[in-house]
Amino acid sequence: MEFIKSIWKNKKLVWGLGKSDFKNRFASTSLGSIWGFLQPFVFMITYVIVFQYILKTPAPGDYPYTVWFLPGIAMWLCINDSVMSASSSIRVYSYLVKKVVFPIDAIPIISLISSSFVSLFLIIISIIVSAIYGFFPNILMLIYIIFSAYCFLIAFTRFTSAVTTLVPDFSNLLGILMQLFFWFTPIIWNLDMLNEHPIILQVIQCTPFTYLVTGIRDVFLGGNIITANNFLYTIAFWVITILIFLWGNSIFQRNKKDFADVL
Repeated sequence: MEFIKSIWKNKKLVWGLGKSDFKNRFASTSLGSIWGFLQPFVFMITYVIVFQYILKTPAPGDYPYTVWFLPGIAMWLCINDSVMSASSSIRVYSYLVKKVVFPIDAIPIISLISSSFVSLFLIIISIIVSAIYGFFPNILMLIYIIFSAYCFLIAFTRFTSAVTTLVPDFSNLLGILMQLFFWFTPIIWNLDMLNEHPIILQVIQCTPFTYLVTGIRDVFLGGNIITANNFLYTIAFWVITILIFLWGNSIFQRNKKDFADVL
């Protein structure tokens, strides 16, 4: 496939630009890249304090709320930052599109690499905190979930980056949609609350966001999202991911020749 060949051929360039992109986000501040790690870390800790110690929200089962909550919110922060940055990446890197011969297909990947540094940091924080409570990750499951997350992000942002380039207002709509996805994904609430609404429960469980958030929790809590409900959720996740990629790739390929004209 042209997309995969382009990424592989330019892997060193893409990796270098991804690292530079992360550093440049905070280049004008005195603390530099530290802000990239500090902001989501404070956000995570604030949610833990509010929901565990102020609202006294219980975790499902006998698990500590912190161990249940941190992996889920870490995964969501990774997804949200990656989606928003990669979706606007072609406009951010418009000079590469207009002035030089550059593989446009690789531009959203640059932003995904840039976001991955903070994502890895948040996952490490989740591992450390969970270990303090006596919960250790299933390494193979962790690798699978991270791989699944990036497959979905590449597929999803293949579509959103193309649309955002052609229709700038879509970036604002996407921000609203991501907020809705946050509240409709079991990040600060648990799926047991929907037991009386089986149809809604089934629909939410089959969404990619729920699959990834639940999957990262299973890494620490001993569950297995892969085999859950006779592989139904795993099949649904990969079918949706593949369809989104095929659709997004079709839109991207058809319109990338026009990107320079609209930027």
